[in-house]
Amino acid sequence: MIGQAAMTPAEVAAHLPEVPQWAVMDGALERTFGFTDFQHTMAFVNALAWVAHREDHHPDLAVSYGRCTVRFNTHDVGGISVSDFFW
Repeated sequence: MIGQAAMTPAEVAAHLPEVPQWAVMDGALERTFGFTDFQHTMAFVNALAWVAHREDHHPDLAVSYGRCTVRFNTHDVGGISVSDFFW
């Protein structure tokens, strides 16, 4: 993201209460979403992909039958940025 810098660990910790179901894992914000079946998982993945493309801010996804783990960090700044907290 142009004009942004990676947040410090203290800045990230200060923003974490805004996204209570997310955690910092290996330099990224991460959350696992659970679903009843593969169809619902894929509907979520497709909706997330559409928004991510529109916003030009793409997460890493790990998809399985009943869950999707979403990881956000800002590759351009080499860490977590303010943009990662808008999901």
